Amino acid sequence: MSLPKRARFWIGVAAWTLRPVANVLMRKEWLGLEKLPKDQGFILCPTHCTEIDPVVVGHMLYNQNIMPHFMAKDGLFRTPFVGTVLRGARQIPVQRAGATAGRSLELAKEVLDEGGAIIVYPEGTLTRDPDLWPMRGHTGAARLALMTGAPVVPVAHWGAQEAFPRYAKRVHIFPRKTVRVLIGDPVDLSRFKGSALDKATLEAATTVILDDMTALLAQLRGEEPPAVRWDPKAHAQKSHGRYVARGAAGVAGIAGSGTGDGDSADTAEAALGAAPDEAVDDGAAFGAVLVDDAAEAAEADAAATEGDAADGDTTNPDKPAGDAS
Repeated sequence: MSLPKRARFWIGVAAWTLRPVANVLMRKEWLGLEKLPKDQGFILCPTHCTEIDPVVVGHMLYNQNIMPHFMAKDGLFRTPFVGTVLRGARQIPVQRAGATAGRSLELAKEVLDEGGAIIVYPEGTLTRDPDLWPMRGHTGAARLALMTGAPVVPVAHWGAQEAFPRYAKRVHIFPRKTVRVLIGDPVDLSRFKGSALDKATLEAATTVILDDMTALLAQLRGEEPPAVRWDPKAHAQKSHGRYVARGAAGVAGIAGSGTGDGDSADTAEAALGAAPDEAVDDGAAFGAVLVDDAAEAAEADAAATEGDAADGDTTNPDKPAGDAS
């Protein structure tokens, strides 16, 4: 992708800030790098089990000379320094609700048309699954893929949760952890080509994406995933907000979003579709401020418009020359 020098500069600023931290915390093992598209825009769909996941994924892409484009809450763009970096790095602001929510999808399409990489977390927030398997997801990534024809590349990673466990308050530095990232083949969504973007189609396509992500994670972990994917609704959990595991009972209880008004916060999250409440805790310093599935905001806006009420480090041969990180 031919990215403006200004955007490359600010992405570099973020990388220079975060990569040293990531290198201190974790060794890296990147598998399947050859499956990343080099000559076209694509949507990257990673698993999500800890607040530092965006750093793990962004680090991997940046070291392949692929500039990552996350979708971030629009309020962050008004934050001193952070907003400057986000705007300069050409990240994508997402409105929480209203007639302008679909603008984020338009910007994402522009990045894809120019050959860029859009990172979307289909689960919408950290997985609620007690064993950290992918849970039921949102349909924003599927909608973006079917609207644009851009390939969806599934990614799984494992190990970052040992350095910074889900909803943790501190980092576990010693012993140094290893994070393994496995990139899969593009998801086969050909069966949905030409289909109406209704709720059934989008949910079916999302299931296919999540199935591929889960298979990759099973390969990394050397374990069998659960037969039934975790569904927050089936466990009387809200789709968004912080949930804390309590003993053997697994994931339960709301720790709050940090706003002081859990109900109103959840209402705002529903309009967005996927704004991670974990961004307000100590993990925000590691990049957890990024919205995980902000394309869902555009989906909600589009659905309303359509009247759809149903809806040491491992050696990496692909590093750019001179990149020792």
